[in-house]
Amino acid sequence: MLLLSLAWQSLRNRRVTTLLTVFSIALSVALLLGVEALRTSARESFSSTISGTDLIVGARGGSLQLLLSTVFRIGSVSNGISQKTYEEWAHHPGVLWTIPYSLGDSHKSFRVVGTDQNFYTHYRFRRTGQVVMAEGHPATGEHEAALGSDVAAQLHYALGTRITLTHGLGASGIMDHEEQPFTVVGILARTATPIDRAIYVSLGGIEHIHEDTPESTALTSFLVAAKSRRDTLFLQREINTYKPEPLTAIIPGVTLNELWSTVRFAEIALEIVGGFVVLVGLMGMLVAIYTTLNERRREMAILRALGAGPIKILSLFLLESLLLAGAGCALGVGMMIGSIALLQGIVENRFGLYLRWQGFEMQHAIYLAIVLGAALIAGLIPAWRAYRNTLADGLSVRI
Repeated sequence: MLLLSLAWQSLRNRRVTTLLTVFSIALSVALLLGVEALRTSARESFSSTISGTDLIVGARGGSLQLLLSTVFRIGSVSNGISQKTYEEWAHHPGVLWTIPYSLGDSHKSFRVVGTDQNFYTHYRFRRTGQVVMAEGHPATGEHEAALGSDVAAQLHYALGTRITLTHGLGASGIMDHEEQPFTVVGILARTATPIDRAIYVSLGGIEHIHEDTPESTALTSFLVAAKSRRDTLFLQREINTYKPEPLTAIIPGVTLNELWSTVRFAEIALEIVGGFVVLVGLMGMLVAIYTTLNERRREMAILRALGAGPIKILSLFLLESLLLAGAGCALGVGMMIGSIALLQGIVENRFGLYLRWQGFEMQHAIYLAIVLGAALIAGLIPAWRAYRNTLADGLSVRI
């Protein structure tokens, strides 16, 4: 207790330096934990883009390509699914509901999704999030369209706006359906998912504008919810071996994990950046303690004269390092939680990333233990220097 009291009083006597050092460590810790929270939130936002769906079914092809085109509106699949095949699986005894998707058109680089009422009724994100209308009603008529919130905001569209769809995606669109414009009848509430960046029309509308083409009734993919989890694997195997038409059925969670593992290097880069930031903070602490050694020679000499052994002098410096790092860790955790609470809404609205503090986890404890351990190691340098100072050196008059 005496050493703790001495360390505390010593830090108090250098309160400005102490506060600046604690603040720099706190910033480092907040950034390190913030990077971890950002990584976890990004992964959760990514994987929770679709919830409650057991299978995604498309034409025979790659699983990642099917996932990206169906859920994230990225890329496209080359083949479609016939309406007859979809109807057969939609009425399968093991299927609870299905959501059909017809992708292949666009409007000013935003994807157009042909679907039906099941999309508004059954689609879920972040476990319980549901697609709801902010204005108007879902697009059910042949010439009606509902806009994702980002589409409405970026193009400044409102209810009643007439839009023309383009056959094809983005700059590769090959033909405008100018003769059959759609009228905006609804705007979806913001979800901070890819839903916000698409335009939704009815399957009847898609068929109507493509009635002269062979693929007018073909679907791109459909989502499936099984009546029980046990049926999911049976359904997947049954669909993948379906003879009349080659199909691919994927489990979204499994494919999302595969996709996330391919960007693991980005997570590692974030962790390395966080580690270097902490290192810089600890170096600041080392410099702050080390630069006071000369000023404290007389203090050390008096302690030695009063009977404090070298081990106690060394322990005193290590205790100061631990106090600085501990205070920095506590303040850093508070800063990180406060920052998440403050920026949560802004980040979600601006970047579509749902930040949240999920409580103190084992990973956080490991990080803080590493910071405290590193602080002790860094504190060894000034402690060893003080340990080697002799009593005569401290009491001698310096000219």
